[in-house]
Amino acid sequence: MKKNKWVAVAGISALVIAAATALGVNIDEIRSTSSEVIQFENYSGPHAIIESADAITDIGRKLGRQIATNVNKSATYGNNAKYTVIHSVSDGEPNKLDADIILINDTASVDHITNLRRILVGYLTTAYGYETSDASTIATFITVYNAVYRQNFDVFKAKYKSPVIANLDSKNCGLSTKWSEWPGSTQIVVPLFDVNGGLSTVDTSVISDTNVIRSMREEDNLGVDERQNMVGIKEREASNFANQAQQAAEEAAEKNRQLAQQQEVANQAQQTASKAQQTAQQAQQAADANPKDKRLQQRAEITKEAAERAQQTADEEKSKADQQKQDAKEAEKAATTAQNLSDKKMAEAKKERTEIAKDQQKLLVQALAESTDRNAVVGLKMIEGDGQLTGLVKIDSTTGEIISESPVTVIRGRTIMPITVSDEDGENEATVAYMAICGEDNSSSNRAVRLCLLDAQSLELQAESKEIVSEDSILVRDKDDFYCVIRSGSNWVVGKYDADLNLLLKSPLSVRKDTPVTVTPKGVVVTASSDQIVLLNLNDLKPITTLK
Repeated sequence: MKKNKWVAVAGISALVIAAATALGVNIDEIRSTSSEVIQFENYSGPHAIIESADAITDIGRKLGRQIATNVNKSATYGNNAKYTVIHSVSDGEPNKLDADIILINDTASVDHITNLRRILVGYLTTAYGYETSDASTIATFITVYNAVYRQNFDVFKAKYKSPVIANLDSKNCGLSTKWSEWPGSTQIVVPLFDVNGGLSTVDTSVISDTNVIRSMREEDNLGVDERQNMVGIKEREASNFANQAQQAAEEAAEKNRQLAQQQEVANQAQQTASKAQQTAQQAQQAADANPKDKRLQQRAEITKEAAERAQQTADEEKSKADQQKQDAKEAEKAATTAQNLSDKKMAEAKKERTEIAKDQQKLLVQALAESTDRNAVVGLKMIEGDGQLTGLVKIDSTTGEIISESPVTVIRGRTIMPITVSDEDGENEATVAYMAICGEDNSSSNRAVRLCLLDAQSLELQAESKEIVSEDSILVRDKDDFYCVIRSGSNWVVGKYDADLNLLLKSPLSVRKDTPVTVTPKGVVVTASSDQIVLLNLNDLKPITTLK
């Protein structure tokens, strides 16, 4: 039977998520096979002094306040203290990064990764104005990033500017996974994209690279929660960069408009200067031809000075035009750069969302598979008093005893279709629901016949179709598609549904309300309301031909 791999209907999704929440999941079976497994070892014994979470966070706040006074200037804060921050920002090396280097000194007593992250949260919120929730996500990624690249000096040298590297030690760079090795041997590198960049101060692309994500997938719940938070940050970054790109583009358009005006002014000034030069040359020629004519000599001098002033004005206007041209190019470059950054962040977010969705599917399917009672089978039983209706029951296959019965006792056609989900590898599969035609046709009451989904665990009604289904209809499955007879106005037609009860197609041809429905590779065979046998096109359910 064809597996429905990606169930999206709200009812089924809610069921699967509920199962995953309530049940333990065998994470080891679905984790990646990364060689870089980051698992922090924390001190778990008693403490002489127990500090509050806020007091620990305040350690980072105190460091951050010093940075915030001048984020554009390199400085070192906290010398001879428990924690030191080297704020390394410099010009040059445009393709490499500035960084904050946070040192855990010999006298520091932090011994749990949660507390270390609290310090980083305090630092990020105070130094760069991050919201606490965003700072928490970034702090988590910073610690994993530094653990992944612990003592990998070549990686740091390839990515960071020379002043940053000058402050790093090959033995201490990064973060050990063992708390006992933190004091005196830790240099946490925080990559800075733009110290004035708000949400983009820390380079989120660097701290969430492939190796970091691979390592986070080794955590409980495959690191899904923090990875989702990071995706949210990147999507907001993308939006911010897109806004910057639009503003820069508008600025560039305005500067180009001003440039066109200035170029016209400059051209006019040059034309005036050229005419003045021509007049000065003519006057000089006349003066040279009549050296004793003082009036011509004086006129030559005056026109020469006028030509020089006109040329000076033309040069000044050209200089203005050149500057405006440069400004316009810079604005255009800024627009392109911002748009490229927006595209980059959005592409990263989209890719990671896809990977997160796959991991979520693995978790959900695994949870459902583990929750399934291997000895239970689901079937139908006749409902007393009405030979047309059946109910869903769960039976213990070893004893034959009924485990539970569905409150839905109006299943028609004696047919149910299991809806299953599976992970991409097909290693785990679980039934999440059963599709059936349910209900009673009674025009004198609030009853109806519809296509339904029944929860595979509770056997209760989970969802139902919007359309009314014929009480005489049969339910037919073709791979991931389902067919039945539905009402359309005053007529009955063939409806095609997906596993989420979304109506995909309905035939324009009216059919008998009790027509057989036979799906073949060539089309769907049905009986029209005129009692003629008709073949319907699989793609649009329009009649292909009338069969006799």
